[in-house]
Amino acid sequence: MTSNSRVGVFVDAENVRYNGGYQMRYDVLRRFAARDGGTLQRLNTYMAFDTERAREDIDYRRKAQAYQQMVRDFGWKITVKPVRRYTDENGNVTTKANADLDMAVDAMLQSDKLDYVLLVTGDGDFLQVVEALQNRGCRVELIGFKNVSRLLQQEVDAFYSGFLIPDLLPIYYEPRNEWGKAGSCVRGVCTKWFSDKGYGFLRILTDISSNLWVTDPREPDSPYASVFCHANELAEEVTEDLLMNRDTVLEFYVNESEQKDNGLVANNVRLAFLVNR
Repeated sequence: MTSNSRVGVFVDAENVRYNGGYQMRYDVLRRFAARDGGTLQRLNTYMAFDTERAREDIDYRRKAQAYQQMVRDFGWKITVKPVRRYTDENGNVTTKANADLDMAVDAMLQSDKLDYVLLVTGDGDFLQVVEALQNRGCRVELIGFKNVSRLLQQEVDAFYSGFLIPDLLPIYYEPRNEWGKAGSCVRGVCTKWFSDKGYGFLRILTDISSNLWVTDPREPDSPYASVFCHANELAEEVTEDLLMNRDTVLEFYVNESEQKDNGLVANNVRLAFLVNR
């Protein structure tokens, strides 16, 4: 992607909310989409709103409207989908606010003016949309959280776990967290583990960069950092099988190494999420 690229972002907000991305920061997402200096041509998000509940629950209405306004203040266009209720033959009521069709149609119609499309969803129903956008010449990338369609991950040009993008999903118990700084709480993945030696290495993304493809932390222009981890720092639920599964997202604190200059060590390593179970 170049500085002349026209960028379009399409967010399936309900899919994100129900699959681990609750409280996703739209300002950080905007910075991520423009990390290569492209022009943000379209910023679209599709949100549900329960009109029936809003009539009875003033607090819900105020919070929903305030949240929507905050997102608009970051420059996003919001398409609001009304929640619909369905009653089955047993009297069970289910709710649904499906924005898939709206999002798919908008992405296709607006792709004529786009070079790069970023989809934020995990829904495999967008598989054909991705194929169509690519056939139109668009580069298509994907951000997802949990329960991300494996086929969708394989079809896009690049997939990024939203859990690993710095500050995209806040760490709620660390409100003043400075991601990647000594003493901060971060999320990352295990890249190497030596069972016989009782240690390994974790990898974190330190900042939002145009060089996300430079995944080797040893490269000087890589935005990634390697973090030493001793087995004593692992929580009980973090097994070796989980460590070697790249769908495993770990949450931990990073501190400066006492043995190695500019080195980082991990403390209090625990299981955060599994992208796909």
